[in-house]
Amino acid sequence: MKRKLTMFLALFFIGIGLAVAQTQVRGTVVDEAGEPVIGATIQIKGTSQGTVSDIDGNFNLSAPADGTLVISYVGYQTQEVPVSANVRVALQTDTELLDEVIVVAYGTSTKGTFTGSAGVVSTDKIEMRQISNVSNALSGNVAGVQILNNDGQPGTAATVRIRGVGSINAEMDPLYVVDGIPFDGELSSLNPADIASMTVLKDAASTALYGARGANGIIMITTKKGAAGKSTVSVDARYGVNSRSIRNYDVLTSPKNYLETSYQAIYNAGIYNLGYDPIRANRYANQTIVSDGEGGSGYTIYTVPEGQLLIGTNGRLNPNATLGYSDGEYYYTPDNWADETFSNNARQEYNVSIAGGSERGHHYISFGYLNDQGVVSNSAFERYSTRFNGDFQVKEWFKVGANLNYNYSDSQFSDENIATSSSGNAFFIANYIAPIYPIYVRDAENQQIMSIQGRKVYDYGDGNSTNFSRRFMSIANPAGDLVYGKTNYAMDIFNGSWFAEFTPVEGLVLTARYGLNVNNRKYNDLGNAYMGQSASYGGTAYQQLNRYYGFNQQYIANYNYSLDLRNHFDITLGYDEYTYSDQMMFASGQNLYNPESYYVSNAIDNLRGGGTLNEYATRGIISRLNYSHDDKYFGNISYRRDASSRFHPDKRWGNFWSASGAWIMNKESFLESVSWLNLLKFKASFGQQGNDDIGNDYAWLDQFRMTGADGVFADGALRYKGNPDLTWETSTSYNIGFDYAMFNNTLSGSLEYFGRRSGDMLYNKPTAGSLGYTSIPMNIGSMTNSGLEIDLNWNAVKNRNIDWNIYANATFIKNRINELHPDLDGRMIAEDRIYEEGESMYRMYLVEYAGVNPETGLAEYWAEDEDGVRYRTDDHVVAQNYKVGTDDLLPSVYGGFGTSITAFGFDAGIQFAYQLGGQIYDSGYARLMHGGTSSNGGMNWHKDIYNAWTPENTNTDVPRLNANDRYANSTSTRFLTSSNYLSLNNITVGYTVPVQKLTGLGLSKLRIYASADNVGILTSRKGLDPRQSFTSATTARYTPIRSISGGVSLTF
Repeated sequence: MKRKLTMFLALFFIGIGLAVAQTQVRGTVVDEAGEPVIGATIQIKGTSQGTVSDIDGNFNLSAPADGTLVISYVGYQTQEVPVSANVRVALQTDTELLDEVIVVAYGTSTKGTFTGSAGVVSTDKIEMRQISNVSNALSGNVAGVQILNNDGQPGTAATVRIRGVGSINAEMDPLYVVDGIPFDGELSSLNPADIASMTVLKDAASTALYGARGANGIIMITTKKGAAGKSTVSVDARYGVNSRSIRNYDVLTSPKNYLETSYQAIYNAGIYNLGYDPIRANRYANQTIVSDGEGGSGYTIYTVPEGQLLIGTNGRLNPNATLGYSDGEYYYTPDNWADETFSNNARQEYNVSIAGGSERGHHYISFGYLNDQGVVSNSAFERYSTRFNGDFQVKEWFKVGANLNYNYSDSQFSDENIATSSSGNAFFIANYIAPIYPIYVRDAENQQIMSIQGRKVYDYGDGNSTNFSRRFMSIANPAGDLVYGKTNYAMDIFNGSWFAEFTPVEGLVLTARYGLNVNNRKYNDLGNAYMGQSASYGGTAYQQLNRYYGFNQQYIANYNYSLDLRNHFDITLGYDEYTYSDQMMFASGQNLYNPESYYVSNAIDNLRGGGTLNEYATRGIISRLNYSHDDKYFGNISYRRDASSRFHPDKRWGNFWSASGAWIMNKESFLESVSWLNLLKFKASFGQQGNDDIGNDYAWLDQFRMTGADGVFADGALRYKGNPDLTWETSTSYNIGFDYAMFNNTLSGSLEYFGRRSGDMLYNKPTAGSLGYTSIPMNIGSMTNSGLEIDLNWNAVKNRNIDWNIYANATFIKNRINELHPDLDGRMIAEDRIYEEGESMYRMYLVEYAGVNPETGLAEYWAEDEDGVRYRTDDHVVAQNYKVGTDDLLPSVYGGFGTSITAFGFDAGIQFAYQLGGQIYDSGYARLMHGGTSSNGGMNWHKDIYNAWTPENTNTDVPRLNANDRYANSTSTRFLTSSNYLSLNNITVGYTVPVQKLTGLGLSKLRIYASADNVGILTSRKGLDPRQSFTSATTARYTPIRSISGGVSLTF
């Protein structure tokens, strides 16, 4: 390391004597109408020195007397002018759009010279969204990108997939790169208000230089920077209200309807299973319905005149029954669990930034505050953030800069983040509990009982809170847990990067860049000591501390050389190294001195603790050659030799590469006469990358358990079987496409066909539990993703007063498993998933539903006899032996579309996302279509249960209700449903006050706006959200939040 630094510093100071005579240049940049162009880039040709124009279009800088200035701005043609004391530049509208800047690996490119595949989300689209995590800004905005919202908790990140999934078991998340430095921190620590753009790199030519870490695509995040001129202060404040964007399934909401349905299930059991006559079956059902026995609810909530039954022989509620029941000690009446658990809460966000600079340096400073209360009590996300981004031209040949970000956040988590059926999961219970149960304990006079702490007493349905106990989620009440329990997740995060840039001779730039990410995470959980599951232990306390440290260092040399006016070379060489360590310590205890404190020192019994340390390192040698000829033909070759600590020393190094080219066809003579064609570029790329992320940083080593369940030293049993033969998963990908623009660039877009073949896939192969470990890591085969991306942008109207844009994108994708490990004989089954050679990995392995027997009303499934002849059976156990692989569940097409318009100071935008052609297993709906058995007692029904089989309704696919039928809603193909959806992601409207009306106010800009996010979604079934997963969905998770806000944006 010392030798490397010495050599690098020597190179830095070689060019000290190269300074030349300087001229002070003052100038102005305007457009064709003579209006100032704000933020235009003015650069001294052949160097990295430059500045940007201020709010009046003015700039000044020192430049060599014989030098040349290069002036550029997005949407305008780049111009070159000789250095002089006074310069006025009138930029012309760019009719080719070839100079649009694209952020790429270890540098930038332009749309004209770029040979890979990328999609850009601009500042405008990011600022439209009310998001606490930047990953959500990608939804519907970039072709080839799928967003899964499997957790709507404020502050959590979306799951992002770029061009499908490249592996069965290895890590599938893309790499995030912030201002050139790979970022492994919490995405919630990045304030979206600080983001200038997000560029999604999708093919090997674009991502190969990042090696293994870029195998699943790269999202390049560029933060905002200052501009030369007078400093500006920008303030943005918004306040709004959150509500649930995904409502409950269409369930029974009336106690009467629920009890009549429950009665029918028990009555049918009496008739069909016990052989009772109708009168006896009626009495049996009335007795059972209020018991905690077969199908019963366990609660009495109706008062019935003495000698009368709750449900008559006609199956209807006794008209003399009144809602509410007293046993002399308590009063029982149902509460609305959804209304009591969820609420419309506030969301407020404030951001202040200061930006400015001179020809020598630029600065951007920001402060942000976000308080998002979510839609459930104690699920808020609060964030304080600050950022400094600056650079300084120390000498003409020497430039330094830093980008520093500190963030503190505090989250309160509810149990839906832990398990879908957790006792504290508000979403699970609110969706599935029958509408007959009370939330609160009431005295015999129907008055809510208060605890000695002055809080409401909650009914946990365990026979201790009251005299009744319920079968559904006994000892559970999320409303009570949210009040008496505490769950807190706090983070202190520092992200910083520094660079030094040295230009010893014209065209050669040497850069040293360092990145540091320090993340201190603290998790505390207090188990309710007063009631519920933790009460039997006297309350529980759990504390966990994590310290994450990541360090990245890059040394890059870039040489730009022109052989003549037609042949240009750009050569990059470098070294990249990344290391991290993640330490975790935890402690827990029970029986608390103070039932309000989650500190473990407060616990008396069962104290225990432990900790882990994970470390990882990767390093790579990188090289890239870009070539252009006549500004029409472009080529790119890149190579990286990568090493990973996750493999045995003999297996650590891998060689990865890419090659790509582009041809601007409209510059050829045979197309020059086509005046309406502004751009037609053909591009193609091919390359190979590696993936090393199998979920264990020591995958090649055997790992042993040193403590038992009681926290005491054990015998060092083997808990993870390492594999020293484990090696790189490789991804070989190609991309062929066209970029186009026509009709004066009013219509533009791209068409790309892509493919990706993953070989030696990393997979944790399940093993027998008796071995002491559950799986072994191995390389098992290959898989292919291929598809077509279409991107379209139409500038329908553009003049001085109106600018109207319409955009849309679509991605068609297919997945295929080519080969599995020879030991698997072409087929691998993992619970309800099946992986077969020649088929998609997105298939389930299910019993095939045959429908309802019209004679008996029983659910039937397909099975086979000894001769392989299929037959229908109502025995689900038998049918389990004849499961089938489903069709491919992956949607045929997904994408987004939207429009934005500005007119006479007003602006409006709307954005949608969609997917079509796939299927999903609706596990939430399946739960609600049970037959009324004891295991489902107290669980609600979907209203589709009204279509259940009866002797009068035999033409149905819903089995008869029967409290003794355990297979009525068994897992099968019955609950596969369309995953099509259309989501309205955002609506924004605003008004920008004309500048002349701000005279005397000290303002240069004033905009007032209103915005709505996650407005709504259309799906095949109310309550279903197909964005959760590619295979199955449930409403037992924190669903996406609808936020409606108003705001004001000021610039001084």
